[in-house]
Amino acid sequence: MAVKLNNFAFQSLPSVAVLPTRAQRSPKFSMTSTLYSTSKGKAMSSGRAREANVKVVRPMLPPEKVEIFKSMEDWVRSNILTLLKPVEKSWQPQDFLPNPTSDGFLEQVNELRERTKGIPDDYLVVLVGDMITEEALPTYQALINGTEIFHDETGSDNTPWATWARGWSAEENRHGDLLNKYLFLSGRVDMKQIEKTTHYLIRSGMDVGTRKNPCFFTIYTSFQERATFISHGNTAKLAMKHGDEKLAQICGTIAADEKRHETAYTKIAGKLFELDPNDTVMAFADMMRRKILMPAHLMRDGHDENLFDHFANVASRIGVYTARDYGAILEHLVGTWNVEKLTGLSSGGREAQDYVCGLAQRLKRVEERALARAKKAPTVSFSWISSREV
Repeated sequence: MAVKLNNFAFQSLPSVAVLPTRAQRSPKFSMTSTLYSTSKGKAMSSGRAREANVKVVRPMLPPEKVEIFKSMEDWVRSNILTLLKPVEKSWQPQDFLPNPTSDGFLEQVNELRERTKGIPDDYLVVLVGDMITEEALPTYQALINGTEIFHDETGSDNTPWATWARGWSAEENRHGDLLNKYLFLSGRVDMKQIEKTTHYLIRSGMDVGTRKNPCFFTIYTSFQERATFISHGNTAKLAMKHGDEKLAQICGTIAADEKRHETAYTKIAGKLFELDPNDTVMAFADMMRRKILMPAHLMRDGHDENLFDHFANVASRIGVYTARDYGAILEHLVGTWNVEKLTGLSSGGREAQDYVCGLAQRLKRVEERALARAKKAPTVSFSWISSREV
């Protein structure tokens, strides 16, 4: 639910993080999708969302901007591709799960089920929501492949940008796979409803406002990957609190992956600030004006058209991802990219610089109210946990 103060609206997001489908700038700040409005009581259909998207102008990248990215290719090979781990040195989901070829497989499953008995429903809802977001990887792969510069023309291009995109996707693919299997074995959730939600989400896609532009995309992913790192890190802490050390290890391992990916995208954006500070800071301001939304903002299960908002409220309520985290990520990125120290900007660049540097303080004025609103949100039933209320 939005908290309005003067002309600003601020909403909380859960774990995984990007823009509304509107092309115009908005004076409001939001952490969830505007496509699903609890005030209107019903969702905009995915058809209407796509119809709106058709009207968005997505110009081709100017030749001089293409050259900037081309000039970065050797740097990407040396500084970004090295953040991908070799397959043979990477963890795999089976490292954390009962071994189906072992004679003790059933005993291992029973031990897992016993560990998860004490996990409360609100935590399960957030973990399921995180897992569903991870499972929608085909949508994210489509997004990065539809982004100029990162685009993989043949499907196996050897450009550093395409190599990164495939490597990132391969590492991310393990996250949903592992969480899905763990939740399935726990017996604590309704897998059919979860599978339907994932099906709906991939069919719905997402529009995060990056408009095929690699600069917008890297700024978005810098924010989103840090949000995901924070979210999985907090689910790890809560899993330990609830007595499931193995689940804590799983969530912590996923968080570590997200941290590496955050580092990669933040470095790319940092290089863009170095090579093209004016347009990069203007892109940063544009993304923040439009609001950073979760990739799963079109989430639904066929029952609850406001499912994402309800999931976001629960995530905020148990401290997995909150309005305070949103503001902290913004502050972190402004500091990491030394936005306050940028010089030689145009009037539009200086305006953008002032906007992003002052935004965190403005968000702090409303974040406490956003947190309070999430805590006071009424309980709702979730199909993922057999329609129990949280």
